[in-house]
Amino acid sequence: MDIEQRQSELIDQFVKQASAASNTSAISSVIVDATSHPLLFAFSEILALPNVLQLEATDEKFYLDLLRLFAHGIWSDYKSNADRLPQLVPDQILKLKQLTVLTLAETYKVLPYDQLMQELDVTNVRELEDFLINECMYAGIVRGKLDQLRRCFEVQFAAGRDLRPGQLGNMIQTLSDWLSTSENMLVSIQDKIKWADSMSEVDKKHRKEVEEKVDEVKKSIFKLHTVSRPTSTSEGMRRSALNLVE
Repeated sequence: MDIEQRQSELIDQFVKQASAASNTSAISSVIVDATSHPLLFAFSEILALPNVLQLEATDEKFYLDLLRLFAHGIWSDYKSNADRLPQLVPDQILKLKQLTVLTLAETYKVLPYDQLMQELDVTNVRELEDFLINECMYAGIVRGKLDQLRRCFEVQFAAGRDLRPGQLGNMIQTLSDWLSTSENMLVSIQDKIKWADSMSEVDKKHRKEVEEKVDEVKKSIFKLHTVSRPTSTSEGMRRSALNLVE
């Protein structure tokens, strides 16, 4: 089962649980379970549920903030706001560090080891490489190459994270701009093809004209040669006759 299908099934599962939760305590419990699950890396569908958003006006608001953190944040965001968020269990810490790698891999194609160790609070290269291999690549959220010589992780693939509010509009605008540029390029290419076709026709016409002129010249030379030959023969006979008379 690929990561997209697996994510879809888990999202449906937790959306149903959160939708059926009858009180804030039950909703908070679903949030903890979702953010602790080792195979779930997308949370926007849960975050969009009306009864989940209702936590904003309750004493359980920090669980809503926790869900927002897992949807859009990274490990350093938690450290900066730890006093306003629930204490994380080990599975949540692991998950947030995985999401940190995923965010960096979406943004950069080459991740220096020093940057990763700082972002993940990792103290040595061996620990970092074990984390990237066992917790990120085996989980299917990223693929890449560990370059020990250059001390970096070369990203080949990164699964997408939840979109931040307003990010979708920017993506649509970017895609629209790309589409417009592509259409302009297509028109330009088509114009160049037409120009090349027209030049080809001109070239063919020119070659034909040259060939016709060459044929005309050949015919003229042949005619001249044919006409000149009898004259040369008569002159030879006249000279022979004169010699006999003499």
